[in-house]
Amino acid sequence: GDKAFAQFLTDEIKEERKIQKHKSLPKVSGGWELEVHGTEAKLVRKIAGEKITVTFNINNSIPPSAEEDTQEEQKPDEQEPELTSTPNFVVEVIKDDTKQTLVLDCHYPEDEVGHEGEEESDIFTIREVSFQPTGESDWKDTNYTLNTDSLDWALYDHLMDFLADRGVDNTFADELIELSTALEHQEYIKFLEDLKSFVKCQ
Repeated sequence: GDKAFAQFLTDEIKEERKIQKHKSLPKVSGGWELEVHGTEAKLVRKIAGEKITVTFNINNSIPPSAEEDTQEEQKPDEQEPELTSTPNFVVEVIKDDTKQTLVLDCHYPEDEVGHEGEEESDIFTIREVSFQPTGESDWKDTNYTLNTDSLDWALYDHLMDFLADRGVDNTFADELIELSTALEHQEYIKFLEDLKSFVKCQ
């Protein structure tokens, strides 16, 4: 069984490499620096007196596909639908002269992704906003967290503009999907390779 498994993985890796769009990770425009630690990625940008970081993790970032019912009709030579990674991401805005960090928890609403052409709508939404002490790795549950579900829309718009002024806008969100998808695919291939070595190991 293991031999067949290893052979299957070898073929699978070959296929995945064939459809791999990016040999190296795509860049995000606007002067963002990228750091990657395993499945977690961090984008950092400094502007006058502020540091903006955007963190996301590719684990569980691929929404469940809606095409599961149609798989019966899929012709054998058809390409599988392309998987897109739309991770939640956290934006932190740190001002040099304060001890607080403004933290905005953002995500891609499942029904929004893929509706191009609607100029008005943003492709990501802000879910929660809070202040956290700068430099603390553990965030406190005792700090007030603003949930945007019941938020005055004018305040919400200002928050979106606040992000856009710092380079976190629809273009950024599109490029983040691109980057995350490439990173996810890269990690998937690496996982298949590790699995193959593990299966072959006697």
